[in-house]
Amino acid sequence: MPNAQNVETLAKIKEDLTDIPAMWVVDYRGLTVKEIQALRGAIREADASMKVYKNTLMHIALEEMHLPNCDEVLAGPSAFIFSGEDVAASAKALKEFAKKNPNLEIKGGMMDGQFVDAAQVEAIASLPSREQLYAQIAGAIAGVARGLAVTINGVPSGLARAINAVSEQKPAA
Repeated sequence: MPNAQNVETLAKIKEDLTDIPAMWVVDYRGLTVKEIQALRGAIREADASMKVYKNTLMHIALEEMHLPNCDEVLAGPSAFIFSGEDVAASAKALKEFAKKNPNLEIKGGMMDGQFVDAAQVEAIASLPSREQLYAQIAGAIAGVARGLAVTINGVPSGLARAINAVSEQKPAA
C-alpha cells in the first residue's frame, strides 16, 4: 500500500502535467546550489517551472494520465521543467544555461503528447520566439500590402502621366 506522502506527491505531479504543452527532463548532477537557483530563475523568466520528483512517481503519473512513456530519460537524478505557453522559450532557457554550465544535461521530455529526445529539445530551442514569429509575419504582410498599394497607385499615376504627355503634345501641334 502506498504511503500518504507518495499519494500526495503523485497528485501534485498529475496537477503539474495537466494541460501543459511541454515538459523537459534534465540531469542536474554537478550543479551547485547557486547554479540551480540561477537555472530556476532563467526558467521562471521563460514562464516555466522546475520541480524535482522521484522518477518512479513520474512514471506512474504519466502512465495513469495516458501520456507517452518517458522511461528512456527517467534514470538518475531528474528535474522536470513544465513549460508555459511558449514552449520554445523554456527550451531556449535550458539550452542557454547548458551552454554556460556543462554539468546540466538535457535528457529529453514530452511535447504535445509525444516523447522528444534531447536533440529534438535542442531543435525546439533554436526556433524563433513567438514574438519574433509575429514580427516576421507582420513584416511579410506589411511588405505585401505596401507592394499592393504601390501597384494600385501606379495605375492612376501612369494614366495621369499619359494624359499629361498627350496634353503637352496637343498644344505644340
